[in-house]
Amino acid sequence: MFASRLSRVGAWTVKELCKGKYKSAARMGHLYRPYSHYLQPLFKPQSGTKIFQDTIFQRHNTFSTTAADNHSGEENEEEETISVSFVDKDGEEHHIRVPIGMSMLEAAHENDIELEGACEGSLACSTCHVIVMDMEYYNKLEDPTDEENDMLDLAFGLTETSRLGCQVIASPELDGMRLALPAATRNFAVDGFIPKPH
Repeated sequence: MFASRLSRVGAWTVKELCKGKYKSAARMGHLYRPYSHYLQPLFKPQSGTKIFQDTIFQRHNTFSTTAADNHSGEENEEEETISVSFVDKDGEEHHIRVPIGMSMLEAAHENDIELEGACEGSLACSTCHVIVMDMEYYNKLEDPTDEENDMLDLAFGLTETSRLGCQVIASPELDGMRLALPAATRNFAVDGFIPKPH
């Protein structure tokens, strides 16, 4: 409806301009209105409306997703990480610090430890299979989900303390945990292929 009315006004304006009646069209106020006319509010606020407008157009605070400055320095860093040891297939131990909340797969990738993780932690493979070397730490982990157990059934060298590295999440009670990497993984990639983490 608005578009048809607008087209009629436009057609009338063109028709008037073609006839040479510029003055009558201008006098009617259709052509030469200042821009400020269009920026005026459509209604004048009254007391109740003024309060409503103030509520809507109040000043908004901005928020940031960056962490606040740590004033305690290294002491705070100790609280946020745990010590984890990875034992590779050759028996060599790699001691690393893992931030609380990070998976062992991510921690291994960040520290150049050869833990494959072909599905990138989406529970679609068993290539991040790790063996928790101490039953005490294994019992502190949450129970594996059905999906994780299904993938563990495909893992090479499965043991009673086997878990997927993508599902073992660093928490304070796991400080000092040792994880063994199995001698091989089952992956459909070409033998000897070492994927680069994304």
